[in-house]
Amino acid sequence: MFLSQALSLMPRRALLEGPTPIQRLHRIEDALGLSSNGVRIYAKRDDLMSLGGGGNKLRKLEFLLGDAVAAGADTIIATGGRQSNFARLAAATAARLGLACELVLAPLVPRGGDEYDRNGNILLDDLFGARIHNLPAGVDPTLFAQDRFEELRLTGHTAYMATLGGSSPVGSLGYATCALEIETQSNDLGIDFSAVVVPNGSSGTQAGLVAGYRALGLDTTRVRSHSVLAPPASAISTTVERANAALTLLGFEASLSSNDVNLSGDQLGPGYGISTSAMVEAVRLMASREGLLLDPVYGGKAFAGLLADISAGRYAAGDDVLFIMTGGTPGLYAYATDFLDAVH
Repeated sequence: MFLSQALSLMPRRALLEGPTPIQRLHRIEDALGLSSNGVRIYAKRDDLMSLGGGGNKLRKLEFLLGDAVAAGADTIIATGGRQSNFARLAAATAARLGLACELVLAPLVPRGGDEYDRNGNILLDDLFGARIHNLPAGVDPTLFAQDRFEELRLTGHTAYMATLGGSSPVGSLGYATCALEIETQSNDLGIDFSAVVVPNGSSGTQAGLVAGYRALGLDTTRVRSHSVLAPPASAISTTVERANAALTLLGFEASLSSNDVNLSGDQLGPGYGISTSAMVEAVRLMASREGLLLDPVYGGKAFAGLLADISAGRYAAGDDVLFIMTGGTPGLYAYATDFLDAVH
């Protein structure tokens, strides 16, 4: 069975307007000069999706919402950190589909104050009409969400649980679709990308891409990720598990191992959601040279990783490298101090 046919059999709600564009980053290449080593850099603009501020989580939510509606759900429960991009987009998509949405948000980052707790994604969560459960430190968000699920059931509602980052096997199907989309665009453009670069947080984005490439019979290690959440060994294990589960859902053999996952932990820094100087520099470079915005938690660190890889000679002269811009720019407002302090 072909990947496109397998994906067409899965419950899905359309949330995108079509394939997101691929653009060459000429000004970044010019800024790197000789240090670019002749590598051509492209961006796939998954930040350009219109609903809810856009971002990679919409691809996952197409399948998660499809699954929820097929199950007769009237309420979506999503978990995440205070500034979760997934929570924001779960709220936006629920609003679009006329579903109730409850967000269970936990303090996953050692950061606080009005800038972080009332700005960025958390502001948008409220505007989209979600009921927000802001948990204190020490309360397990998964257990809280499960309890809330049961409370809703007892009052006659049907809730659907969306796991952290939407990175369940069902959610990962969104990026299996993206793998197919990239290959179609590559053929149309006449470009054979040596690498497709993404951040790895809850692992669903890379897992979906890896599953998609395996189903297409292509090299899965062309997907190069930079971990922003977990140590490399843990991130690789989670990616393999979710990619194999996605392949099983699609009716393909679950045949992936750790050797099929290309991941670096060099940009993690002190931990999840904690800024690094390399991230700040990468975000500033993209903004000042291309007028494009990267978020500080995911895309900023992944783009810093791509720049470091190019500088280290990981890619050969003439290679075409595709960076997936995963969105999340509302998070910039929650990290304003880190960028302002960097120039004073």
